[in-house]
Amino acid sequence: MEIDLSTIKVIGFDADDTLWVNETYFREAEAKFARLLERYETKNKIDQELYKTEIKNLAIYGYGVKGFVLSMIETALVLSNNTLPQPVLLEILNLGKAMLQKPVIVLEGVAEVLKRLESSYRLIVLTKGDLLDQEQKLKKSKLSKYFSHVEVLSDKKEENYTSLLKHLQIAPADFLMIGNSLKSDILPLVAIGAKAVHIPFHTTWQHEEVTAPKETHGYITLVHITDILKHL
Repeated sequence: MEIDLSTIKVIGFDADDTLWVNETYFREAEAKFARLLERYETKNKIDQELYKTEIKNLAIYGYGVKGFVLSMIETALVLSNNTLPQPVLLEILNLGKAMLQKPVIVLEGVAEVLKRLESSYRLIVLTKGDLLDQEQKLKKSKLSKYFSHVEVLSDKKEENYTSLLKHLQIAPADFLMIGNSLKSDILPLVAIGAKAVHIPFHTTWQHEEVTAPKETHGYITLVHITDILKHL
């Protein structure tokens, strides 16, 4: 379904898996974590317990690598009945450090799109996760020059977006969000009267998976980020 983007003045971009690769690193770490604990449980059981622990801890740690590492440690202690060897604990910590030191791989077409849009629109980043980690990734990406504002949100719900747009003095009707998560980047914006563009990434955390509504008023789904240039 085509949507009218003629009123758009400000464009918000999600960061992880919209501007650069992120979720791939979590899947790689989960696989290594399962191998570290294979003496205690099956991979499927380990994955299930880690996910349950992550969801339970979201309200405490929020999103990001550091909370993920703490959840891995907690899961490992539970599955090992508190007999986890110290070297394994150290390996889990090193998994987290390695994730935080991963290179930032900017997705194909992102720089081209930002360069084309910066002269006609106010561009901002709206992401969630650990503040320091996201700041460092933005710096490594060399994309910060395109954005007038960067906001790291504790969550991406309707109330978070409403509060932020009000603070930045942006009318929802003037705002377009581009992101890979229907749950976090698209549906909350449509609900408050903004527009959105969904660009799926090949890997999605199951917590972010939702069924697309039958009616798609207010957003469109594109295959590649450069496709947005045909609509603006």
